[in-house]
Amino acid sequence: MFVKPNDWTVMPNTGAPLEVIAASLRRERERAGLSLSELAKRAGIAKSTLSQLESGSGNPSVETLWALGVALGVPFSRLVDPPTPRVRVIRAGEGPAIYSERAHYTATLLASCPPGARRDIYVLNLEPGAARESEPHMPGTTEHLVVSAGRVLAGPREEPVELGPGDYLLYPGDVPHTCQALEPGTSAVMVMEHV
Repeated sequence: MFVKPNDWTVMPNTGAPLEVIAASLRRERERAGLSLSELAKRAGIAKSTLSQLESGSGNPSVETLWALGVALGVPFSRLVDPPTPRVRVIRAGEGPAIYSERAHYTATLLASCPPGARRDIYVLNLEPGAARESEPHMPGTTEHLVVSAGRVLAGPREEPVELGPGDYLLYPGDVPHTCQALEPGTSAVMVMEHV
């Protein structure tokens, strides 16, 4: 079901509620040394709107957050993505969802790419049986896994996580890790990030 931005007061299905966006906006505005008035002017929004967003009481749209990101010189993801632990699971239907004012469009950020990183994308087709045990990759490697069908047990060898369709997992690829199908016809997309 599509929910229009003005139909909610807190961001539904999010790991990054409005207070994360508010704190991110304040942090980035202060880092840039801008006043509320100057940032609002640069982003083309009302100062009162920006003040509400920084207090956690506004309803930001994708367009508003993009404009603020451009004005601050930061990626959109830095405004909506809370700091992440080394292992993170986002279940289907969760994650920082931002709705468009202009279309039936929802963007859910699973992970942002850090500066200087390189990403390789893989489609995995898995069947039940022996787990794929991987030795550590080069230092700083991170793996992202989104399950599209079936069920999988994946992540660090010492703390694997069971995932189903639509679930997302972030884990360090520079430690021993595992991936094992729990159902026939399991498939997933894996992104390996190298720094």
